[in-house]
Amino acid sequence: QADGSLGNGFVDYVLWGDDGKPLAVVEAKRTKRDPRVGQHQAKCYADGLQQVYGQRPVIFYSNGYQTWLWDDLNYAPREVYGFYTKDELQALVQRRTLRKSLVNQTINSAITDRYYQQEAIRKVAEVLERNQREALLVMATGTGKTRVSASIIDFLSKAGWIKRVLFLADRNALVHQAKVNLNDYLPHLPAVDLTKEKEDDSSRIVFSTYQTMINMIDGEADGDNRMYGIGHFDLIIFDEIHRSVYNRYKHIFKYFDGIRIGLTATPRSHGDKDTYGLFDMEPNNPTYAYELEQAVNDQFLVPPKAISVPIKFQRKGIKYAELSEAEKLMYEEQFSNPLTGDFPEEIDAAALNTWLFNTDTVDKVIGHLMQNGIKVEGGDKLAKSIIFARSHLHAKFIEGRFNKQYPEYKGDFLKVIDYQEEYKYDLLNKFKDKAKMPQIAVSVDMLDTGIDVPEVCNLVFFKPIRSRTKYWQMIGRGTRLCKNLFGVDEDKKEFVIFDFCENIEFFNDNPRGFETETGKSLSQRLFELRLKLSLLLEAEEASELKKYAQELISYLVRQTQALNMQSFLVRQHWEIVEKYQDTSQWNSLTDLNIKEIFDHIAPLITEIEQDEQAKRFDAIMLDLQLSILKGEKRQLGIIQNVVTTAKKLSKKLTIPSVAQRKELIHELQEKSFWECASIPDLEKVRIELRELMKFLEKEKTPIYYSSYQDEVIESGIKEQPLVYNFNDLDTYKRKVEQYLKSQSNNLTIHKLRNNVPITQSELNALEHLLFEQGNLGTREEFIRVYGEQPLGRFIRGIVGLDINAAKLAFGEILNNQTLNSQQIRFIDTIINFLNVKGIIEPAKLFDSPFTDINTSGIMGVFDEQTSAKIITLLETIIQNTEVA
Repeated sequence: QADGSLGNGFVDYVLWGDDGKPLAVVEAKRTKRDPRVGQHQAKCYADGLQQVYGQRPVIFYSNGYQTWLWDDLNYAPREVYGFYTKDELQALVQRRTLRKSLVNQTINSAITDRYYQQEAIRKVAEVLERNQREALLVMATGTGKTRVSASIIDFLSKAGWIKRVLFLADRNALVHQAKVNLNDYLPHLPAVDLTKEKEDDSSRIVFSTYQTMINMIDGEADGDNRMYGIGHFDLIIFDEIHRSVYNRYKHIFKYFDGIRIGLTATPRSHGDKDTYGLFDMEPNNPTYAYELEQAVNDQFLVPPKAISVPIKFQRKGIKYAELSEAEKLMYEEQFSNPLTGDFPEEIDAAALNTWLFNTDTVDKVIGHLMQNGIKVEGGDKLAKSIIFARSHLHAKFIEGRFNKQYPEYKGDFLKVIDYQEEYKYDLLNKFKDKAKMPQIAVSVDMLDTGIDVPEVCNLVFFKPIRSRTKYWQMIGRGTRLCKNLFGVDEDKKEFVIFDFCENIEFFNDNPRGFETETGKSLSQRLFELRLKLSLLLEAEEASELKKYAQELISYLVRQTQALNMQSFLVRQHWEIVEKYQDTSQWNSLTDLNIKEIFDHIAPLITEIEQDEQAKRFDAIMLDLQLSILKGEKRQLGIIQNVVTTAKKLSKKLTIPSVAQRKELIHELQEKSFWECASIPDLEKVRIELRELMKFLEKEKTPIYYSSYQDEVIESGIKEQPLVYNFNDLDTYKRKVEQYLKSQSNNLTIHKLRNNVPITQSELNALEHLLFEQGNLGTREEFIRVYGEQPLGRFIRGIVGLDINAAKLAFGEILNNQTLNSQQIRFIDTIINFLNVKGIIEPAKLFDSPFTDINTSGIMGVFDEQTSAKIITLLETIIQNTEVA
């Protein structure tokens, strides 16, 4: 019982410390009530307890499903997924008085000595001092995200804000490297890597992948006695946070209640709303950003020189008609149908290095790198280089071709370093060593991110990339500074990207890339298919179909009832799960019910059945039933898939269990079966054949090797700009401006640039070039971005006025008058302005930069007659952008 401001009241629960003082007060509400109705009531109890015991307890209010924590001396209320332990509450209460202000806290310059690193830490400190609990740092690869993490840990630890830290990444290699680096920076803080070591209570920093941590939380669960409760970590650092990580592991973000700091190298203008929303921020507005372009300008990173290298087959595929006579014979032998003799007229470029490996294509890529790549040791040896390959098979093919071309290196100069190699980490350590081989690492995913090798000077993009996150991570492999790389005081100044797959052009035109959505699990897909099917079947009149619908619903209910209520993943949806564990809730499902089930139940389902092939067949047959009920044309494609499966099973009749279903297998191959097959018939097929899928071997695409003569298109090799920041309008504008400048030899554009009048037919031809033959989209899209304006005037504004044409226009004034220095400067400013902007509105002559010469503008520099002549000249220059 406590005396609060509202008089006497009975506290539901008080959690006491060892010293007899209250650590927390819990206001419990019935499950059907919103726990937030008890917020003020709990505060009154906290007031009373503080008055009696001299210590303010932390406030919890809960209905058993939702729990809210309110440390009202520091933060607003927030939803949490459990309660703090006694030790965690004790630390939280003590921290109120022990923690120091971050304003005057010293940053450890031995860890972070660069201005932007310290600025990032100060920005985080400002956020925390404002009683916020999330921060997001956007920092280019190579600018020291791990150092900043270590320095933040050191900074907050010394200020008394944190004790235990969790560092999460999505790959083992990133976790391992982060632990090695942080051990160097913070040797006094015990650390553990959960992917390799067992945790104990002494660890101050825990390193883990997301999946390992999920397994640890649920694996250690014994009721609510988890090793890692919600309050175990005071600080959680999320490394390389981006959309795909968020989509797969968002439950872990919600579980822990500590201060959360996200790190990403993805440029802020490329960020997605989910990542920013996770940290309660607007897109493109992180806590702090230090990006590649700025880091290059500050000389903390070296700039990329991006070179597009077109190879004929890689760009256009292999066309039979373009091969030599000898090559045509080889082509026919490889690709002709043995029965008909037919062969494809061409093989698409996408096949290259996927199932068709052409020796000359790879040889030319290797040769281009060896000849044109940045060299060390006085130009005698290629600098450290990474080739990004499409697959392990592609990587090994590259390795084999290199050893054929350069036998003098005895197999050490180029090595495949990917997850399939037995001694990958030993190879990686040798690659990192400046004095050791290999010089070239061929990577499949492993070296795309998180690998720090400052000596890397050459990157080869030998695979198509569509993820913007991966694209910028790959570019980041070359950006690091490297002192004395080419000799004493001869540092690394740049690195080169050789792009053989048009990735640079793709991302310049599509800076957001094509991020693939994280696919649903097979178990989730099956659950959703059964639910959709049951809803359609319930609307059917036939009793047999209604019975089948009830069987499906019963199956879904059993799956929901089988969910492990001790799993923290399930407990985040506790109320919804418990609701639908009640069979009666599935009667007459409303749209809202269906949405709840799809959003909260389906993602949690895990099929007990272990046979993946059987589950995939389930999905095919359920999808077929669904498409038939909906009358979709795609059912024909699914039927053909089932018929093909039946044909494959026909070849396995020597297996007794397959032979037992021989009659059904033959039936499925007959047209008559499909003409009258009912939904129950198809369900019978699913049940009868699903167990036989394990006898079917997964067909592999045959691999072909060829030796057709390929060609590097020398005229197409060119340096490409890299688009660092963008928005949709800026991307379109940049494309328009680049295109117009590339068309400078066009007659009409040439006339506009040289102040020559144009005709209507010339203007029409130019519009046709831009919006029908060019790549600028439609006239409507142009108007949407730039607004309605005369085309000639717009183009002049982009390409400017030729400086000689501008001087010629003002020749009479320049030659026929004696001008003072101020007047000469004024005319020169007009000419330079025209050269860049193309036109000057007369009113501009009374504004900056002209008022910087004289505050009265043109009237303060020239007499009225000369001023009128200059204004007439400017109007004529504008008129020359329009039809004469």
